[in-house]
Amino acid sequence: MGFVGREDELAQLVHWWERANDRPALVWGRRRVGKTSLIEQFASGLPRVVFHTAIGDPTASELARLSASVRLAGLQGLRDLEANPYHGWRDALDHLAAEAAAEPVLLVLDEFPELLHGAPTLPGLLRAFLDSTRGRTKLRLLLCGSAVRTMWSIQGTREPLYGRFNLTLPVFPFRPHEAAMMLPGLPPETRALVYGLVGGMPLYLGWWQQDRSVAENLLALVGSSGGPLLTEGRLIMETEIGSDQGGTVLYAIAAGASKYSEIQDAAGFDPLRALDRLQEARLVTRVVPAGEDPRKSRRAIYRIADNFLAFYLGPVLKHRTEIERGRGRAVVPAIERELDGHLGLPYEEAFRECLWRKAGDGSLGVDDIVEIGAWWGTAQHAGQPTERTQVEIDAVLLAQPELTRLPVAVGEAKWGRSVNGARLRAKLTAKAASITTDVDLLRYIVCARSEVTTPAGSDTITITARDIFPDPA
Repeated sequence: MGFVGREDELAQLVHWWERANDRPALVWGRRRVGKTSLIEQFASGLPRVVFHTAIGDPTASELARLSASVRLAGLQGLRDLEANPYHGWRDALDHLAAEAAAEPVLLVLDEFPELLHGAPTLPGLLRAFLDSTRGRTKLRLLLCGSAVRTMWSIQGTREPLYGRFNLTLPVFPFRPHEAAMMLPGLPPETRALVYGLVGGMPLYLGWWQQDRSVAENLLALVGSSGGPLLTEGRLIMETEIGSDQGGTVLYAIAAGASKYSEIQDAAGFDPLRALDRLQEARLVTRVVPAGEDPRKSRRAIYRIADNFLAFYLGPVLKHRTEIERGRGRAVVPAIERELDGHLGLPYEEAFRECLWRKAGDGSLGVDDIVEIGAWWGTAQHAGQPTERTQVEIDAVLLAQPELTRLPVAVGEAKWGRSVNGARLRAKLTAKAASITTDVDLLRYIVCARSEVTTPAGSDTITITARDIFPDPA
């Protein structure tokens, strides 16, 4: 499949290129998120591009490969780069700046953090180069990297390149409607299942064979010791979590610990630093009930933010030993049976993403939406004043027409194929009494995977997987 989506990111890169300035761009995001494909798509329309992907080699080796790339791009000019390759980064930059004196040249340094292993002073050298050549060259620099923490630090106030970027572009996994564009051969209900298992990473979505059954895909992707998703799970745990403590915290959350105290008890140490690192890597998210200040709320919980990682640490991990022993064909049916119990939370999150999209295009019939999130708390038990019951609402939509945030709609999403709309609406109305006394003024949104039966009233919106994962246009 060719390049799909990323219209906003491409537009930002084009705008950066067309601006009359010589400041660099910074593109960053997790491994496998599609940064390189995005940059290649953007650069495909430009006449003079040098693309260098760092691999962490010594500087001399990196510069030799860069010299070869410049030769292939036809930009060596009068210099014989085969006989006289670049002998330093300033040498390379000065030569390319001269080649870009009249016509623009784009230099892409992909996996930029890898260059810093052999050249830790490179950011300072880049700053000096940018300052000394300002207005005298049309060389444009684009730095890209997967080491999220390093890419963040490059922008820090005490770093040499602080304030030097005209574009800092994070690249995130596909949202549900974007992921659907990569799965045109599947019905919406199956798109929802695939997204719930592999998330929005374009590479993972591309691995799903749309002409095969769910069981066949599970067997190919996680049911053998060499399965690509099984390998990816191991790789993430080895390279992206930052420390052994990070892995312990992830296992604790995957096992059901969600509150800070629960994670601490399960891990056996203070998890604050590990949680901070995991949030920076976008592997874990901290969530508070809708309407509460995340800086002050005492009801925060932690969840695994990545659908694939949650799947790997959940249904897959408990069977990994047998899979590694070559018994995947026997255990994959058990994994498939566990999917319905696993996919509820990913579907709820996809539902909330759909509501944000609909709020943006005005199709929800409510204005001034500033927050959409889950809500949980306790409410007085009907008829028993001394007892309280736990209440959870999948989506509370808050508007801010003036200075105060007010609930204007509530929603419930069920992974079940079919739900009774009137019955679900009645339950949702009872829950809504926990957050407002004006339940009759709310809009109600009910969601199932395939269909919502029994009309629930004119003030109720129905949503299915077809709305969340629409057919590609």
